[in-house]
Amino acid sequence: MSRFSTGRLLSRGLFQSLSKPQHATPIPSPWARLFSHSARQSASPDDTGSNAAANVLESMARVVGRNSMDGKGGSPAKFDMGDRLQVEPEVPDEPYHFHIYSHKRNTHVTVTKPNRDAIISLSCGNIGFRKGQRKQYDAAYQLGAYVVDKMHQMGLVKEIQKMEVILRGFGQGRDAVVKVLLGSEGKFLRPKIIRVADATRLKFGGTRSPKPRRI
Repeated sequence: MSRFSTGRLLSRGLFQSLSKPQHATPIPSPWARLFSHSARQSASPDDTGSNAAANVLESMARVVGRNSMDGKGGSPAKFDMGDRLQVEPEVPDEPYHFHIYSHKRNTHVTVTKPNRDAIISLSCGNIGFRKGQRKQYDAAYQLGAYVVDKMHQMGLVKEIQKMEVILRGFGQGRDAVVKVLLGSEGKFLRPKIIRVADATRLKFGGTRSPKPRRI
């Protein structure tokens, strides 16, 4: 055989050896080994599909809960497919809200639920005061007394366990409605007040204020 033919045969064999796909041996994970071991154990002809699944789940529970022991015998905790988590409904801790918004022309009182849904929303105009009368102290006092009486009629006073008073603005009705809550009309609501907050909006920069009125 010539040197040329020998080199051609060697190069052909080298090319064929390099062209063969090199398959890497997969490394099984611990969970794959667990499932394969459980499947081999449960591969008897008498076992059904549900028994095989139960055996796999018991094996998983044995591996995961190896350190969890019961109080009696100290044996690993068994996995029960019928276990269900009992999640208790969360009771909202948010109180009811009594909003008092008073500006220089009117007073608004709003009672809201813990989720901020309005139950009662009234102003001095809703109880018969018109134009310049709505900004007076007496109008706001009557509005506060009317709202408290309406809460009694709706049964809210018995339903409310906690209430927060939120003040906004510096009109005359601010002190008037607070006077109602501190008087005889609000004696059933006072023990339920847990917080008094001021939500008056303050201006930081912004647009130019209007010029003061000349009289």
